[in-house]
Amino acid sequence: MTTDRDDRRSTDDHGHDVIDPLYVGIVTVSSSRAQADEADPDDPGGGTIQECFEDAGHEVQERLLVRDDYSAIRTAVRGLVARPDIDVVLTTGGTGVTADDVSPEATASLFERDLPGFGELFRMLSWEEVGTRAMASRARAGIAVDTPVFCLPGSTSACETACEELIVPEVPHLAGLATRHRTGTNDQTLADYGE
Repeated sequence: MTTDRDDRRSTDDHGHDVIDPLYVGIVTVSSSRAQADEADPDDPGGGTIQECFEDAGHEVQERLLVRDDYSAIRTAVRGLVARPDIDVVLTTGGTGVTADDVSPEATASLFERDLPGFGELFRMLSWEEVGTRAMASRARAGIAVDTPVFCLPGSTSACETACEELIVPEVPHLAGLATRHRTGTNDQTLADYGE
């Protein structure tokens, strides 16, 4: 049976697996925004991520807003990676060093494989922008249920740098590689992983 992802799967000029366009899920982590008494709270980080992906021809399928809480973050990301219409998930916010900055821990608990190069490259780029403050960023990435997941800081500048310089150029290939073993089969869900 052909899945929608199979319809979007191809190879690039170098013969690498890619999925294009990507279907994207975004989780903004912010207690103050999640508690705002507004129907459409301000979400500059999520908006920046959406704009970067849409400018590159990808489609944002879902945007969620959760408080700075381990369980809320994990539940939101877990729900997105289980969906067959989501190829990549990004969180924004909660990557600093305060007691409630738990996005990296909440998402990493779902990772089957880490992508340490993302955090290393992001901090290198951040060094050029903010100097030694880059060491406080705990941005990270990994693969959860065969879906690339990226944890970004909440600032629009950090989201723009991460997306434009690192994620958008590479994630069609990462999503292709992470799901290559599923080619021509039904997509798996968390239930297939005992979750």
